[in-house]
Amino acid sequence: MDFALTSDQERLRTDVRALCAGFPNDYWRTLDRERAYPTRFVQALTEAGYLAALIPSAYGGLGLGVTEASIILEEINRSGGHSAACHAQMYIMGALVRHGDEAQKARWLPPVARGELRFQAFSVTEAEAGSETTAITTTAVRDGGGWVVNGAKNWTSRIEQSDLLLLLARTTPREDLTDRTRGLSLFLVDLRAAREQAGIAVRPVRTMFNYETYQVTYRDLRLPPDALIGEEGMGFRYVIDGWNAERILLAAECIGDGRWFVERGSAYASQREVFGRPIGANQGVQFPLARAHAQIEAADLLRWKAAWLFDRGAKSGAEANMAKLLASEASWAAANACLDTHGGNGFVDEYDVERKFRETRLFQVAPVNNNLVLAYVGTHVLGLPRSY
Repeated sequence: MDFALTSDQERLRTDVRALCAGFPNDYWRTLDRERAYPTRFVQALTEAGYLAALIPSAYGGLGLGVTEASIILEEINRSGGHSAACHAQMYIMGALVRHGDEAQKARWLPPVARGELRFQAFSVTEAEAGSETTAITTTAVRDGGGWVVNGAKNWTSRIEQSDLLLLLARTTPREDLTDRTRGLSLFLVDLRAAREQAGIAVRPVRTMFNYETYQVTYRDLRLPPDALIGEEGMGFRYVIDGWNAERILLAAECIGDGRWFVERGSAYASQREVFGRPIGANQGVQFPLARAHAQIEAADLLRWKAAWLFDRGAKSGAEANMAKLLASEASWAAANACLDTHGGNGFVDEYDVERKFRETRLFQVAPVNNNLVLAYVGTHVLGLPRSY
């Protein structure tokens, strides 16, 4: 396993960094203040082909692996940006690529790759089910050749900024199942048609940082037969299949955030003078930044290993989950060290520390809580009894 980036990967990092330089911190600060979607930035990423990184070249994408996709998202966050505005198009793409039939891929992937359609919405979580995905109650019932969907979802992000949506719905009543992981099916929803039907109702949810997320109600939404991805009843398995990629990409975002915090904190500590010397000369300032840097570097090694395994088709569940765990903890340690270094100025929006501080806190909670990651490691890696 070689951790040295190839020349193509180095070029990708340099090119993404150059693109992000056109969207400085004040761009993101203004969006945060206005709670606005970064349309211009997402358009630039789309035109550069980066949001089609995981789409096979046969369908117009870059045909890259999760390793390269993670580089893209890391650089966005390291630049001071917030890749949550577009990261879902990376990790939900795999469900269509791996489990869609040829007709579905030929229909949807090329226009997504060209930027004609935006595929960034994932509708899974429900208020009562929470992290217990197999307990969801939104139903998709056969009606003629198609399906009728009813139910409600929360944390359906970017639905108002998307043309396509990935929906997990129950197609077999839970009480009829002996295997609770069965009976859920995955659907690709054309939101343009859904809006024309008035089959969805959307309510925005304001959060502590700029994040386009919504509660969605499905009311007799009719889907055509070819909306079903893969085999009926296997949707939960398909979602799990994509979770490892999601964990790796989110770890990369955390790494990007962590490096931004350490670099910003170190620069401030070197320039800010109190009592006639830079505050970075004080161990109380210097050591937390140094420790955070070490944590980030350690988490990054596991990110690379997880991506290396994933791109080779090897089992990567343990590494992907632990990478997300360690990277989110490292970015949070770096955030606190950076905020402490800035003192009162860390709470002033023009320094951007408080904005990034709010943004990186999410990763310990969503899309999977770190306690659930620990439970996974305990039971699936260490072989301990299932925790309750």
